[in-house]
Amino acid sequence: MTDTALLPPPGGTLTHGPTVIGLDLAIGSQNSTGTGIASSRGWCEAVGYPDRKKKGRELSNLPHPERLRALVELRDRITQGVGHPDLVVLELPAPSRTGGASHERAWLWWEVYRRLQSSGIPVALLTPNQRALYATGKGTAAKSAVVDAVARRWTAWSTDGDDNLADAVTLMAAGRDYLDHPITVMPATHRAALTKAVWPDGIRGTGAVR
Repeated sequence: MTDTALLPPPGGTLTHGPTVIGLDLAIGSQNSTGTGIASSRGWCEAVGYPDRKKKGRELSNLPHPERLRALVELRDRITQGVGHPDLVVLELPAPSRTGGASHERAWLWWEVYRRLQSSGIPVALLTPNQRALYATGKGTAAKSAVVDAVARRWTAWSTDGDDNLADAVTLMAAGRDYLDHPITVMPATHRAALTKAVWPDGIRGTGAVR
């Protein structure tokens, strides 16, 4: 996906204002689609390791040279999909998550973050709890609750129940809200997440609870 993907989906409409990308980094496995990317221009997409559903081809099972090549390709596909927005809102890794190719996920997170920084793209950081709080009003909400909240609040972004996409849409919406261009009006309990997030220098936004 390139910047041409900043067109609205069929039947969708462009969201005016700054272009914000929500990014929930994941590699993808038999039970996961991969990294969720959501744009304020009306689209979202999952990008994952292509062979994740083939028996014995989990990325963490590959020989190291092949594993590195797959990770580099995945990193490049993600950063190409991000394009050059006004802001990227990236979810911080969950410290408690040690399984599921945690070694590879850590490499991917830092590489994508480095690529964004070196490209001069402002990056905001939200924890998983802050993302859940913004979507549902409860920081400990389950992923299913976030999926349901996204389906109710941000109907232009079709996630088909994919929690990675729902997380990415939530991150994107939080970024737009912080920049005073909310996609929809959110309750103060949800917006409290904005005051706890890490916002980049030079990005003007209130982040205040109204």
